[in-house]
Amino acid sequence: MASQASLLLLKQLKDLCKNPVDGFSAGLVDETNIFEWSVTIIGPPDTLYDGGFFNAIMSFPSNYPNSPPSVKFTSEIWHPNVYPDGRVCISILHPPGDDPNGYELASERWTPVHTVCDVLKMIYVSSAYSYSYRSEVLVESIVLSIISMLSSPNDESPANVEAAKEWRDRREEFKKKVSRCVRKSQEML
Repeated sequence: MASQASLLLLKQLKDLCKNPVDGFSAGLVDETNIFEWSVTIIGPPDTLYDGGFFNAIMSFPSNYPNSPPSVKFTSEIWHPNVYPDGRVCISILHPPGDDPNGYELASERWTPVHTVCDVLKMIYVSSAYSYSYRSEVLVESIVLSIISMLSSPNDESPANVEAAKEWRDRREEFKKKVSRCVRKSQEML
């Protein structure tokens, strides 16, 4: 018997395939495992990542949507909010509740209600988007938050300290590294 999480993920994947969203594509890593998605994020226009095609794995826990998925880039990417091993560090992917380090409000962290309602307020939503509940909003909001992260790095609590230092103090070096990552991602197509 299928779990609630697997049924929800199957519906979200079908909805995303039927109604693709600009900026990313998603599919299963392995057709037998609904909990592991392969995602390609297109570098947002007018950013340093413009023109890049960045691959990632989105891994969902068995109690999704009560707990957040994890996202790990498999493409090389240089960014303050991406650990050197590719793991993405943004508030929406952090477990529910208070931040033990005091950097984030509980409302910025993962909750199923947060992703359906509040995230829509936090990210740009096109006029074609319906504010009524759609199951794909959960996954879509995560990926749109990652796209937003590429546009606006947060160097206040970085996952990659070196990238954050370069972003702040040596912007030209940072831009060169990102350009190399973008070129590399294009060559992998």
